[in-house]
Amino acid sequence: MIDGGLRERKKQRTRDAISAAAIALFLARGYDRVSVAEVAAAAEVSKPTLFKYFASKEDLALHRAADHAGEPARVVLARPAGVPPLGALHAHFRAGLDARDPVTGLNDHPEVLAYHRMVFETPALAARVAAHAAGDEESLAAALAGSDTPGSPDLVAAGQVVAVRRILARENWRHLAAGESADVRHPGAVTAAADAFALLADGLSRRYG
Repeated sequence: MIDGGLRERKKQRTRDAISAAAIALFLARGYDRVSVAEVAAAAEVSKPTLFKYFASKEDLALHRAADHAGEPARVVLARPAGVPPLGALHAHFRAGLDARDPVTGLNDHPEVLAYHRMVFETPALAARVAAHAAGDEESLAAALAGSDTPGSPDLVAAGQVVAVRRILARENWRHLAAGESADVRHPGAVTAAADAFALLADGLSRRYG
């Protein structure tokens, strides 16, 4: 009998192999020019097997971002005692900049730059990213409210935070796509993040700190 942990590891390896094959094809030929059948063939699996792991072509392309789903809420819920939500979110984003986390837009590896260009410039993927952002807004609003039924102010605040993170990341990518290195952009990215979170704090600190 196959051990449950081994089974899960094998499934994860298959998922990663399919995702890697998909991204390689998408970046080489363009997202719209690659079919799911071609991804399955490149990953040496059948289409039914592929769809067991990924429900859609968009999911294939955005698998790398899946680990960040719900991240703002997790940051707020895991913050140390005495740290306000906005302070925790700002510190987390700043740490991502320092680590060159691709989700901050501040990573100049050629494949990362090409991947971001594909996501930003492909309507179907941009729409799916927007859907993910809506989910982040809902989970963050619940974390801010400390309730599964957040009120309108919590939803508005969460929407602002998620929008700020998205805008900062896209602006960093634009600088890098124009030829600026991540190291050169880093001070400006840090300042932009500090300014953006300060603006949020001006409007939200009375409620959340």
